[in-house]
Parts: sequence; C-alpha cells; structure tokens
Amino acid sequence: MTSHLAGLNRRTAIASMAKRATWRKEEDFQMQYMLAFFEPQGEFDKRNDPAQADNYWGSWMAYIGALRNSGLVVSGNGLELPQSASLVRLRDGKREVHDGPFIDTKEMLGGYFIIEADSLDLAIEWAARSPAASAGTVEVRPVMPPPANG
Repeated sequence: MTSHLAGLNRRTAIASMAKRATWRKEEDFQMQYMLAFFEPQGEFDKRNDPAQADNYWGSWMAYIGALRNSGLVVSGNGLELPQSASLVRLRDGKREVHDGPFIDTKEMLGGYFIIEADSLDLAIEWAARSPAASAGTVEVRPVMPPPANG
C-alpha cells in the first residue's frame, strides 16, 4: 500500500475513464464502482502504533483478501498518510500548493478499490464490510463508462 494520490475528483475519474477506454470497448463494459475509504486521524494513527497496528492491519488484510477472492477487484491502492498530500489549486491564474490534508476535514481518504459489480447493492454490501465503514465513511460511486464513440 504505497501509492500516492492527493484526492479523487472529477479529473481523476475522467483520467481513469480515458485510460480504461483505450483497452475496453463500450459493449464489454460492466458497471464499475469506486469504493473510497475515508478515515479519521485516529484510525490513521493506528497504522504505526505498536499496540494497535496488528489489529488495524489485520482487519484490512482480511477485508482485502476477501474482496480480492470475490473476483470483483479491477484495481485499488492504499494511500500514504494524509500529511504526505499536496493540495493544488488555481486561483486568479496563480497556482497554490499546500502540504497536508485540508484543514477542516475530519475524515481523509485512506485508499480505494475499483470493483466490477452487477449492482449498486452488491457494491454497497462490500463497502459495508470494510473496516473504514465502522470508524469512518466509505463512499460508493459509479465509475463513468467509456465514451460511446471510443
């Protein structure tokens, strides 16, 4: 779990869609969902706390193993701590770069999976099984299909 992604937004979804469109035809597209895992700082702190790390990582490894064994996983990554993020904004034509998570955020993105599922209900079922669902929030969002004309 070493990938770095400062945040998921429309640009990221479009870039992902564009990449996927280069190797998948629309008629082959099965509905995909992003499961985005948001956790409060206290959960991130458990990652490196000797007294809590085994339980924290153990619950995630069990969930990841079960999800991978389900055959639904297209891709996914855990993310480094929010403090390693860089936030980029363009205001009045000037680029602003800030280190760390947005100051008013109570929960921060910790990782994500893209899954192929037959229904939103199935995607929600897997989201509810994740460790983040009990301590934070899991966002389930449909991934945009590739453009009809390729």
